[in-house]
Amino acid sequence: MKRLSIALFAMLTLICACSKKQEKSDDKVIGKPEIEVKDGRFTPEVMWSLGKMGEKAVSPDGTRIAYTMTYYDMAENKGNAELYLLPAEGGDAVQLTTTAAGEFNPVWLDDNTLLFCRGNEILSMNVESKAETTLGSVENGLEGFKLAPDHKSIVYITTIPVKRPEHLEKLYSGLDKTTGRINEDLMYRHWDDWVDEIPQIFLAKFDGKIDIENSTALIDSTFECPMRPWGGVEQFNYSPDSKTIAYTCRKKTGSDYAHSTNSDIFLYDIEKGTTKNLSEGIMGYDQNPVFSHDGTMIAWESMERDGYESDKLRLMVLDLATGTRTDLSEGFDYNFTNISWSNDDKEILGVVYYLGMTEIFACNRETKAFRQISHGYHDIHSFEMNGDKLYADQVSMQYPSEIFVYNLSDDKAEGKKISSINDEVLSQVRMGKVEEHWIKTVDGKDMLTWLIYPYDYDSTKVYPALLFCEGGPQSMVSQFWSTRWNFEVMSGAGYFIIAPNRRGTIGFGTEWCEEISGDYGGLCMQDYMTAADYFADNVKQIDKERLGACGASFGGYSVYWLAGHNHDVKGYNDGRRFKVLLAHNGMFNFEQQYLETEELWFDNWDLGGPYWDWNNPQIKKSYSNSPHLFIDKWNTPICVIHSEFDFRIVASEGMAAYNAAKMRGLEARYLYFPDETHWVLKPQNSLLWHRNFIDWFDAHLK
Repeated sequence: MKRLSIALFAMLTLICACSKKQEKSDDKVIGKPEIEVKDGRFTPEVMWSLGKMGEKAVSPDGTRIAYTMTYYDMAENKGNAELYLLPAEGGDAVQLTTTAAGEFNPVWLDDNTLLFCRGNEILSMNVESKAETTLGSVENGLEGFKLAPDHKSIVYITTIPVKRPEHLEKLYSGLDKTTGRINEDLMYRHWDDWVDEIPQIFLAKFDGKIDIENSTALIDSTFECPMRPWGGVEQFNYSPDSKTIAYTCRKKTGSDYAHSTNSDIFLYDIEKGTTKNLSEGIMGYDQNPVFSHDGTMIAWESMERDGYESDKLRLMVLDLATGTRTDLSEGFDYNFTNISWSNDDKEILGVVYYLGMTEIFACNRETKAFRQISHGYHDIHSFEMNGDKLYADQVSMQYPSEIFVYNLSDDKAEGKKISSINDEVLSQVRMGKVEEHWIKTVDGKDMLTWLIYPYDYDSTKVYPALLFCEGGPQSMVSQFWSTRWNFEVMSGAGYFIIAPNRRGTIGFGTEWCEEISGDYGGLCMQDYMTAADYFADNVKQIDKERLGACGASFGGYSVYWLAGHNHDVKGYNDGRRFKVLLAHNGMFNFEQQYLETEELWFDNWDLGGPYWDWNNPQIKKSYSNSPHLFIDKWNTPICVIHSEFDFRIVASEGMAAYNAAKMRGLEARYLYFPDETHWVLKPQNSLLWHRNFIDWFDAHLK
């Protein structure tokens, strides 16, 4: 139930840009909208007018950056991505494409030629003349590709259908219009899709054209690569000599897949057609391999334990000659992702979740010493190196993705902003101030909590406040920018936002993260209540009697749990800390959730296993904190939001919570999306979500 950060932005870009069939040429081309911001207020409508930067690629000579940018048309209820070109020193960007289909996955062939995807085609473009050439097309659609260093082949991602077993296939004979599904194993649906097809990687020769027809599958057709739901082109890489390909794969299906996170790094020899497992014996996630520049080593992200998706992401390095594996982050208590090697292979750089921000760190391969390169109130989603320059995709709570540049030699630098994608609109906006507070928990520990001030804050006035409950559960309340949980939209509506990094969030060490597993109703819930009380008591501009709480996924569960523990609270006039609640796609009934979710390893780890194992003390503790057991204590208006295509926490959870509230005689509202997933991604649905959010809290707190 993890909240996406880096992966969500890539996923959004993919959804908007990638399709299995080329869109009609007469479809509307969506461009940058004209908008005037009234009164400087940041509203949901203003948020959706902003451009969303997707993938980027630095030219070989380091002079230009190609990137994708998506704008949205609310009437059309969609967006599409175009390619842009930006000088690496900053300046005005040039738009390279203007189509209705959407472009993605830019890759430089040389300093003047850009390869990219559009629909099911891979094309090349001369960036000076903008002349395009189609290099190849893939019938089943494209999800991305990588070009070999010697430019003689590519590896591309497409999907292949999952075949029914013969004994079931015969039952469908002559029934071409049936919609029935017969399953005899687990993992028949995953996150937001029925598993009717799986992604696979194929190797194709390239000599000015891509030989798709004679391409070679690199893995068995029963396994997926990249891994669903987050994986993309980062999950495989060529060796510098173009002779081998390292890729990520969890070679499991059905029930085994549903119960395990044990993926591995495999090395495919192109000439021999042989495959070797490089991470055998490591039982957790192993993913995203990257070769050193001299080709003698591979680094990747590695988790130690099977079934635990939030285990520490270690920096693992393999010496290909000796077979020796080394955990370079053994003495470093933070997750390390987005791996890149320095030109001399002496340092390995990555993005680190660190104390409420995501920053670029470098690890010395010989000494295992880590140093911080970037520093500030921001999140760095990813970066691309060119020589000693690092070009980062960076956001904060106050601005969406922009390109910042850092130097390899930097020491806690703030970076230089070189793009101006949304400056025109944001210059018209008065954002709410963001403050960092470290407050004491009930057991005397320090907890980072963000306080976001209301738009147009006046210190002589008092305002309502919202407690934000983070999802995940093992994710960080960082400086993220989101089109759903956007703190500046909440600020623009006139609210303080209290956003604690409660027990279970990453970025504060392993001990802090792991205190949540098996203890959903314990210290993490105390952390929420502590944060709400602290700011209600210590910020005189917060009206203590006008507090609300909201959250999604684990945050939705948190709201349901708080609803059952929102009575007889000392220090509040009517004994209720929160006067109104909103829960999105949250777990309501743990027993129901255990049998309905798809990745069973998650509940096996975080809840302890199946609820019928009552001889297990951990089971009793976990399931006794299911929110549905405290319905008799519910006394607060609640809005429930859920979506039909959320297979992680299915829609019946939200419906049950709403029905329970109504049967308790409470004021309640149910917002249901029949065409959304664990997230609300369609523009008009998102606007309805936000309007409902503001209307619901305004009705009870203003």
